[in-house]
Amino acid sequence: MSKILVIGARGRAGSAAVTEAQSRGHSVVGVARTTTAGQVVGDGTAAGLVVGDVTDAGRLAELAMGCDAVIAGVYDGGSDPGEFFPRAAQALVDALEKAGVRRLVWVGLASILPTADGTLLMDTDGYPREYRSFFLAHQAALDVFAQSSLDWVSIAPTGDFDHADPSRKGRYRVAPADAQGLISYADFAVALVDEVDRPVHHRTAIGVVV
Repeated sequence: MSKILVIGARGRAGSAAVTEAQSRGHSVVGVARTTTAGQVVGDGTAAGLVVGDVTDAGRLAELAMGCDAVIAGVYDGGSDPGEFFPRAAQALVDALEKAGVRRLVWVGLASILPTADGTLLMDTDGYPREYRSFFLAHQAALDVFAQSSLDWVSIAPTGDFDHADPSRKGRYRVAPADAQGLISYADFAVALVDEVDRPVHHRTAIGVVV
């Protein structure tokens, strides 16, 4: 059994990761910017949900102490993404290095993954350009991780999350970016926790699809 810190535990990916990790018998502490006493996450299973900000390295180091791995799925709609994502990444690096935690599983973005011919998904014909600054902000976070000593992996859907079919099939495969590729949050969480239980990908970004 591992002790896993899940940052962004009230979000859809983070909540699913909590549920998946708990179902495997792991000890899970969920971190959210705000919480209330007695709150539950995921499918309603009780979890230690604590307050913490992903840009606060001191608080993250305190929470990560004694953990085997950290899963982080973060977003702040009230901040400039070009500032938020690199800042969050640097805080994670500083915190985890201080706490002695090597493994970081980061919820990434399909847009910055290469397609089968090597073209980044965000550069393919017809892909929306209006969010390009957001895509580049995610890449900036990976650039921060790349300069660190962490054993990190960034995992994203190859295309998008499957909102029409949220069921857990319990399977996935690693594949190039494809705008049509879909995966449920539940199956995405399987991939996240697998990279804690049996790390296969190191210091790289991958896409997963059912």
